[in-house]
Amino acid sequence: MKKLLAALLFVGIGGLHAQENIEIEKKVTALLNQMTLEEKIGQMNQYNGFWNVTGPSPKSGNAAFKYNNLASGRVGSMLNIRGAKEVRKVQEIAVEESRLGIPLIIGFDLIHGYKTVSPIPLAETASWDLAAIERSAALGAREAAAAGINWTFAPMVDITRDARWGRVMEGAGEDPYLGSLVAAARVRGFQGDDLSDPFTIAACAKHFAAYGFAEAGRDYNTVDIGLNTLHNIVLPPFKAAADAGVRTFMNSFNDLNGIPATADRYLQRDILKGNWQFDGFVVSDWGSLREMIDHGYAKDRKHAGELALNGGSDMDMESYIYLEYIQSLLAEGKVTQEQIDDAVRRILRVKFELGLFDDPYRYCDESREKSVTGSKEIIDAALDMAKKSIVLLKNDNQILPLKKQGQKIALIGPLADDKNSPLGNWRIAADNGTAISVLEGMQAYKGNTLVHEQGVRLVDKIPAGFHEEVAINNTDNSGIAAAVAAAQNADIVVMALGEYGFQSGEGRSRAHLDLPGFQQELLEAVYAVNKNIVLVVMSGRPLILNWADAHLPAIVEAWQLGTQAGNAIAQVLYGDYNPSGKLPMSFPRAVGQLPLYYNHKSTGRPGADGEDAGSVFWSHYGDEKNSPLYPFGYGLSYTQFTYSDIRLSSNSLKKGGQLIAEVDVTNSGSLTGKEVVQLYLKDHYASATRPVRELKGFELIELKAGETQTVRFTIDEQLLAFYNAAGQWTAEAGDFSLFIGTDATTKRQVNFVLE
Repeated sequence: MKKLLAALLFVGIGGLHAQENIEIEKKVTALLNQMTLEEKIGQMNQYNGFWNVTGPSPKSGNAAFKYNNLASGRVGSMLNIRGAKEVRKVQEIAVEESRLGIPLIIGFDLIHGYKTVSPIPLAETASWDLAAIERSAALGAREAAAAGINWTFAPMVDITRDARWGRVMEGAGEDPYLGSLVAAARVRGFQGDDLSDPFTIAACAKHFAAYGFAEAGRDYNTVDIGLNTLHNIVLPPFKAAADAGVRTFMNSFNDLNGIPATADRYLQRDILKGNWQFDGFVVSDWGSLREMIDHGYAKDRKHAGELALNGGSDMDMESYIYLEYIQSLLAEGKVTQEQIDDAVRRILRVKFELGLFDDPYRYCDESREKSVTGSKEIIDAALDMAKKSIVLLKNDNQILPLKKQGQKIALIGPLADDKNSPLGNWRIAADNGTAISVLEGMQAYKGNTLVHEQGVRLVDKIPAGFHEEVAINNTDNSGIAAAVAAAQNADIVVMALGEYGFQSGEGRSRAHLDLPGFQQELLEAVYAVNKNIVLVVMSGRPLILNWADAHLPAIVEAWQLGTQAGNAIAQVLYGDYNPSGKLPMSFPRAVGQLPLYYNHKSTGRPGADGEDAGSVFWSHYGDEKNSPLYPFGYGLSYTQFTYSDIRLSSNSLKKGGQLIAEVDVTNSGSLTGKEVVQLYLKDHYASATRPVRELKGFELIELKAGETQTVRFTIDEQLLAFYNAAGQWTAEAGDFSLFIGTDATTKRQVNFVLE
């Protein structure tokens, strides 16, 4: 470390000031000039944690090999090392034992909270509350940073239209406009205003690109989409993350149109580092370099390294291929010194921005870790976020909110007292069984008589962790009789059903999206004796709820809400919080509809549900409607909102000009409530076919009973732009329709012309 400090003395290591970018570039250049080729390649190598770092150093085997690489400066980053004490130990090895003492960047999958778990990202998106989403990311970063982490592999900004794909839980749903705003909010939350602040961490936009379009919703599968979909749907959230200053990107497991993303020069060099001028670094996904052999794209490991570096991947996560082969590839002229130096410069740049060269141990304060972890501020924010994420799907006859006194309530279902499933997937720093259950949340309300029956088990064996398959109980339904008996004598039945926490996430694709196990049988058996059922659906993705929608008076989509799940659900059920969430994904009627999304194209024979009766020749299914059960943007409240007609400042828009669209929204119910006022646009004809409508604006407003607010939207040329047939991002003259309403199906419409 002393040698490094001496080498950089003339550029002055210190705080980041007005000339921080210039100073950092000077420091990076000075350091690069001191590095050997082997040390440069080491910076491009990332290892997973591989031994008990607070114990003795490994003496033999693979762990000893990795340890020696760490001590000799041949490791640039580690992941899954956590805890201030543990991180300090590995940082000491890198800084004190290697020749130049270059500090490590410590990565971790901080997806929706660290020890304190917030709602899964799909649920957070259902809040449509960008400030709350940004705060959630910031507090997650604070807790993780206190544990020694300075880099998260989030946000996942993949757009997906297929609920079968397990990783829908990690993203923002099906819409690129909403997804872009959420991506930017989460980047701002993680990174803050100053990346050297020890309470912020570097963010990573993933998975670049098109991972959410995996065929058949099957994880890691191939992707084959055109440039129109790539640029108009897939790339906007990545661009928004880049514009928000995200410091790293991660490429994806999938191939895209025949090229594995890990080696996709068009994505990584032409678009990201070229057109977008991204100056952070690109990390591969876990082992994705070596997986190019399985793709049938690389003939061997060495070839994979050549393809990846040429394609634009700067850091190799857990393949060790760069470490093994870059030097020989350079000697053979198959990669260039300029490519190596560019990759290392990008990595060092981010390390300087994090302040790691000022103080390699800035994230390693054990007293800070103790005071920050699970603080009241973080717990309270997790509860607030959880309440905002809940979506009310159905509420016939105002069965909700529940009365607080004088009722006998039966709480039934395998998820009712589950303290693990609400944590969802990707919460690898959280302790199992630490969520507040629905039972615990409802027990806080003392005025009613509450009885509880599980009914059926959801799983035969509780998974021990992230890598284990979930074994659904399909053999024992003996508890249904007791549940039916409890329901028979109740005024209201609350049923907590859905997915086990590890049924969504990476590698958790599902071909069937119904309630798993015996839950549907349990639901129908209870309904046979008591029809006053409130169904609380706890899931990591949209499920098929046709029977429930047709029969039950109330349905609440409660997702997987994290540490404070049970308290949030109970406060919504009892009306202490008026639900305001809106769906970020369409809920299908059948798996056969997938992929399903509101911003689809028209086709040459569009028809519509219920139209063209007697004719078979239009785009439809013979056995199911085209429309979703619940559309994108949908969600109810305990109050009601009415909209005036749309007022448009002009019926024509000139290039470079603006239109103002406004609507009066009135809370016509009896309770204070929030409404997400949504703006959609339709481009009637263009050089490339356009969607039937696209979300282009929204406002989250809160109104007291009887209150009216005027909501205004500004429409300009930029809002109408798209990636056209000529490969240009531009707005084309023509006819447009504008819609404002409460979800993607709104009929409230005005028309205008772009001249």
